[in-house]
Amino acid sequence: MSATTSITEIPTAWIPLPDGTRLAARIWLPEGAEARPAPAVLEFLPYRRRDVTAPRDESTYPALAAMGIAGVRVDMRGTGDSDGIFDDEYSPRELADAEAAIAWIAAQPWCSGKVGMMGISWGGFNALQVAARRPPALKAVISIASTVDRFADDIHYKGGCHLSAQLYWATTMLGNIARPPDSAVVGADWRAMWLARLERIEPLIFPWLSRQRRDGYWRHGSICEDFGAVEAPALVIAGWADGYRNAPHEALAGLGHRARSVTGPWIHKYPHFAFPHPRLDFHAEARRWFGRWLMDEATGAEDLPPHRLYRLEGVRPGGRRDRDPGRWIAIGSGGPEHGTRLHLLASGRLDALPGEPGTATIRTPLDCGTGGGEYFTGNRGADLPDDQRADDGMSLCFETAPLPVPLDVIGRPVLRLPVAADAPVANLVARLVDVHPDGTAHRVSIGLLNLCHRHGSAAPQPMTPGVAETVEIRLDSTAYRFLPGHRLRLALSSAYFPLILPPPTDATLTATLGAEAVIDLPCPEWREIDLPEPADPAPLPAYPSKGAGAETRRVTRNRPDGRTTVTVEADTGELRHPANGMEWREQRLSEWSLTGGEPLSVEGRERMTALRRRDGTETIGTATGRLTATATHWVVEAGLDVTEDGRNVFSRRWSGRIPRDHM
Repeated sequence: MSATTSITEIPTAWIPLPDGTRLAARIWLPEGAEARPAPAVLEFLPYRRRDVTAPRDESTYPALAAMGIAGVRVDMRGTGDSDGIFDDEYSPRELADAEAAIAWIAAQPWCSGKVGMMGISWGGFNALQVAARRPPALKAVISIASTVDRFADDIHYKGGCHLSAQLYWATTMLGNIARPPDSAVVGADWRAMWLARLERIEPLIFPWLSRQRRDGYWRHGSICEDFGAVEAPALVIAGWADGYRNAPHEALAGLGHRARSVTGPWIHKYPHFAFPHPRLDFHAEARRWFGRWLMDEATGAEDLPPHRLYRLEGVRPGGRRDRDPGRWIAIGSGGPEHGTRLHLLASGRLDALPGEPGTATIRTPLDCGTGGGEYFTGNRGADLPDDQRADDGMSLCFETAPLPVPLDVIGRPVLRLPVAADAPVANLVARLVDVHPDGTAHRVSIGLLNLCHRHGSAAPQPMTPGVAETVEIRLDSTAYRFLPGHRLRLALSSAYFPLILPPPTDATLTATLGAEAVIDLPCPEWREIDLPEPADPAPLPAYPSKGAGAETRRVTRNRPDGRTTVTVEADTGELRHPANGMEWREQRLSEWSLTGGEPLSVEGRERMTALRRRDGTETIGTATGRLTATATHWVVEAGLDVTEDGRNVFSRRWSGRIPRDHM
């Protein structure tokens, strides 16, 4: 692929939709695109192209344009500078708008008629979902940190368990949507547009929490419902330090030859600037993928191994984890498996041979899990799991002897365990842990199951107290080498707080040990490969700032009242875009607490504050969320307060009691 020497940036272009709504776009064009039309790549997001995503956009789209590929970064309806009202994540209207944007892009004189989609998280989700709708001009996608199943593998109900991240993200999105359009783009009407949005805004926690089963709401947009609908080749990328780590494995299984994948050690960031290292030369990956499918060049994209994985080894938890040890490996398709089956023995051992039958009790203190980190790992310091020794000490654990040789686990481990509960609703958490010779314990993989969802999440069934059933938990995908001298630990718990919220009662589980209690550890054939890191160690542009960003995570246990509280704070610092002059700052405060032995004492509080300053006018929006519980209901409160230059312009409160549906 030949590189061009200059590009043209269009700071704002307007994309008309069939209903008259206009979407705001930022476009980067290769040199001479008007004379020699180029393919284009669309990223379609609610996160504001002129401030929040500007650094990463400016690290990637000029590079693509220099390679001969136009970049089109669009604010979704009702967000950023675009017209209209936002309704929901991945709604039918959102996906239809994306199709209309693709058609508009393909019809531009600077476009060759071939369009790709790309994005991380929201943009990775909707890239796959739009591909399943088969717009004619869409020829390829790159999806990063996404999912193929919106119910089972997002921030809502993993394994049927209620994730605390659901309230966090609903509150964050309430704050996101409340941010004003830019007066420098939309003109004097910016305030009227803003107030119209505020009057129509609704917190997402209510529709999300009202749907605790895998129904049509969640099946919509889950491409696993019909992988055959996705015809465009898809490159699916993920990070082991992120909650969104299963999409490559599941997409490859469903899409087959239409997909390729890369999974590295990263948190929830683009891989060319993510932590932990090693990073990936994402620009080169995008050039190879889009060069093949949008430009018909012989880049070798179709000859890539189906899976390229960074196989971790000997990771030490805690701290900021600048670089994780390991090796890049490649896995083919259809090769033989050389997995390991280990039996859970009454002695507490994990062994290749079954032992005598026995039983074991799992009743975890409700604050087990405070070392578990966040599902959505945006910060490498505060959000990653800590040393698991404290949580494992509260759990039922099984361990191998110190390993004489390396043991590779590559894929999704599966636990099968006969278990009974003394209550109709109970959670079971399985964690695969690397125990270092000095006792340090790194969490390798985790699996969650609300036992009511043991036969599926479409129609949950309560447990019959005292009756054992064999349940299956698929742990998250991994590629990990347990080194000689290390031990492999399986930790089982009935709680993992605050990652998941407790059921109505503090249930006791009884596991039956013997021939049926096993964990299968997959390992296909692999070979070592080399993936170069980016040449630029600091690819993001540096913006002027007032004060550095910060992140903290605190766990406090108040002995007199037995209450445990986990507090997370994050602050971007105040930034200023050097070209457009926008100033902004975003802050998060998250606080989850409960009292030992009292599951109905759980309380979550979330707050997101978004500041914007344009030409001396300062707006601040503060979104709040609170969740508590009774035996039968979730009690939800949400609030939004917005000021302009210190004067309140909007305040609203929402509240509701939502029945607990087998949860």
